[in-house]
Amino acid sequence: MSRACLSLGSNLDAETNLRSGIEALRERFGEILLSSAYRTRAVGFDGHDFLNAAAAIETDMDPHALNAWLHALEDAHGRDRSGPRYGDRSLDIDIVLFDDRILDGPGHLRIPRPELRHAFVLRPLAEIVPDMVVPGDGRSLAELWNAHPDRHLPMDVVPL
Repeated sequence: MSRACLSLGSNLDAETNLRSGIEALRERFGEILLSSAYRTRAVGFDGHDFLNAAAAIETDMDPHALNAWLHALEDAHGRDRSGPRYGDRSLDIDIVLFDDRILDGPGHLRIPRPELRHAFVLRPLAEIVPDMVVPGDGRSLAELWNAHPDRHLPMDVVPL
């Protein structure tokens, strides 16, 4: 079994879509580690605030199969891929880390995910798997968060 660390986000009917996405992850993968949900501003475009969270799952899928499954889950939640790359999202779930693998393959599947540099991805992951080391970097998620320039900015926790 492999451990995959996922970033989850939504800014369209965010609480409902995030809850539903988390439930689908539990149904497919069983027990998951789940972070708090954080309200954050949209990054890269003007839009509604996001709810962001992280989950760690155990899976027998390879990264490409997991990515395809996650895309199908996003699509089932009304994800519209026809618009700009940065825009409103009903549900967005990305593989940020997958064991100690480094992937830079076809399409948008890159592991570790470049968005790990954003506080809205890093903080929830550091909350649930602080000792996980980022492949290619050598630092743990806790070390990266403690060195992050936005670590002192408030992020509202939203109960789900």
